[in-house]
Amino acid sequence: QVQLVESGGGLVQPGGSLRLSCQASGFGLDYYVIGWFRQAPGKEREGVSCVGDNDDSTYYADSVKGRFTISRDMASHTVTLQMNSLKPEDTAVYYCAAALTRGWAGCQAVVTKTRAPGHWGQGTQVTVSS
Repeated sequence: QVQLVESGGGLVQPGGSLRLSCQASGFGLDYYVIGWFRQAPGKEREGVSCVGDNDDSTYYADSVKGRFTISRDMASHTVTLQMNSLKPEDTAVYYCAAALTRGWAGCQAVVTKTRAPGHWGQGTQVTVSS
């Protein structure tokens, strides 16, 4: 069983930065891609970014490309989402999720929601407001 715990959310002003972390635990984590999703009030959950077993296997939604950076430490099973130049429209609950697939193609499928993750964290609130 894979378990995911997010941390690092909070309140930040527009243009500011936040770093989210996802701590994964369980068996066979190397065979999973780890993705970040977000859900704003009244909106559908959307894929944000994903990372495979190395930093070359990353995928970003167009809405965050160039502002967010995802990275993964395979030894500690930690995935970090560095969010810069934050905008009010980035306000949402952010969820970490794991899918049993690999590589860039697996990440693309997860972020574009053509492949559903099998495991989810509890979410962390990010609020961008002045």
